[in-house]
Amino acid sequence: MMKKCQKIVDHGINCFINRQLIYNKPEQFFAEHKVMAIEHADFDGIERLAFVLGADIVSTFDTPESVRLGSCALIDEVMIGEDRLIRFSGCKSGEACTIIMRGSSQHVLDEAERSLHDALCVLVTAVKDPRAVYGGGCCEVAMAEAVDELAKTTPGKKALAIESFARALRSIPKILADNGGYDSAELVSQLRAAQVQGDASAGLNMSNGSIGNMEQLGVTESYRSKNQSLTSATEAAEMILRCDEVIRAAPRQRGEAHPH
Repeated sequence: MMKKCQKIVDHGINCFINRQLIYNKPEQFFAEHKVMAIEHADFDGIERLAFVLGADIVSTFDTPESVRLGSCALIDEVMIGEDRLIRFSGCKSGEACTIIMRGSSQHVLDEAERSLHDALCVLVTAVKDPRAVYGGGCCEVAMAEAVDELAKTTPGKKALAIESFARALRSIPKILADNGGYDSAELVSQLRAAQVQGDASAGLNMSNGSIGNMEQLGVTESYRSKNQSLTSATEAAEMILRCDEVIRAAPRQRGEAHPH
């Protein structure tokens, strides 16, 4: 064991991170050679840590010349709530970070984690496909107007379904206005009038509750995220409409209690 510790020190490092336990004698040996030893590192997290530090994960120490050593500016211990965590800052690769969420209950944390995951997925999608559409209900109202035009030229009951789809699209800016505490009926009608008059980039300015130019305000959304949202909502509505009948099992009749 001490020969292995000497081989580790010969790498010329000042911090050794181990996935398993480090006993007292090796820990003392590392301390004498001014090497900080960290034990019980997280098995999944050690791979991400190696990536951001620019280091290799090794199991043998016979070839120090072929091992890539990681580096960072500072290693310190911080308190998050009642937990002690080791923080690596100023890493060689600044492409990763740790996000710590705190909340009053597990339900709040789960909801925050889902929201954060959705936001990160949108960012990843936007990087892969940089196309964007105007936000603030701009594209929804424009699509609703186009769908209404299609409904006018469609004979039969299909036109009713197309009109319902247009109403569903207009409900998105309505919900935006309601969430902002504004008069949704007034704002949506003003937005429709602005787009009909030729302002194709008109949308809801949620800062002051008015109609604004989304291009000038810089309010955009990822095209792929918007497309996926509309597609998923349409598929969910189609599945509900396909349900002809809901079958429920009759409740089990409770029999008389057996005498003891």
